[in-house]
Amino acid sequence: MLQIVFNEISASEISQLDTLSQLDLLDSFKVTEGDLETLDDERFGKITRGDTSLYRFRADDHRIYFEVQNGLVVVHRVLNKNSFSDFMFRSKLPVSEDEDLSNDKTFWNLIEEGRNAKRKG
Repeated sequence: MLQIVFNEISASEISQLDTLSQLDLLDSFKVTEGDLETLDDERFGKITRGDTSLYRFRADDHRIYFEVQNGLVVVHRVLNKNSFSDFMFRSKLPVSEDEDLSNDKTFWNLIEEGRNAKRKG
């Protein structure tokens, strides 16, 4: 199991959930190197842009976007799934959620904001 580190933004986003939702989300968010090698489509996805690879973890109504850096899972954002599903519904693009996000500039701006935030812990 890899160690998980939240930055200020992702920590703030998860803290906005009620306590039971936080516990459920954190309990389900376990990442091993094997998970990242096989990428179970039900839970994990991979989004790439240029040389940057970002992972997505699905848990009920939330999506956790993270990178692996020096053996740590660095969480950049914790977002409600409806943040982008409305966009996908309106655009009616025949591509997967991960493919769609990899081309969305607004999404990458959110990730950069998370990357530049200080780490908690």
